[in-house]
Amino acid sequence: MEEKEKMKILVCYNATDVARSALSLARDHAAAFNGRVLVMTSMEGGAGETMEDIEKVEQSLQDAKAFLEEKGVESETHQLARGLSPGEDLVTFAQDNDIDLMFVGIKKKSKTQKILLGSTAQYIILKAPCPVTTVK
Repeated sequence: MEEKEKMKILVCYNATDVARSALSLARDHAAAFNGRVLVMTSMEGGAGETMEDIEKVEQSLQDAKAFLEEKGVESETHQLARGLSPGEDLVTFAQDNDIDLMFVGIKKKSKTQKILLGSTAQYIILKAPCPVTTVK
């Protein structure tokens, strides 16, 4: 009998409190529904990022992987710097990797902040090729 492929769950991760909440919920979901969690951080790349920034992100991804493995959840991490905005990068990654479900942490922004900064979560919710669960 053929083994069913595991559900692929993508967590948009930046080591903030809301991202950790999203990771925790994704871990519970993966454990309950035989899923595999892909944890991804998107950096725009270029001269604005220092080696220290890159190492800090890599460490946070390793911490996330360890958190998932504590409960026996299969995982992999991805640190991407492809010159895209984080929202574009995460949606493209989800499309390219046949992601079944995405988890993203959200924080409240004022209308002015949304106009000036945009909203990565809003972009993901509107453009993702799969269901998106938001966590506050």
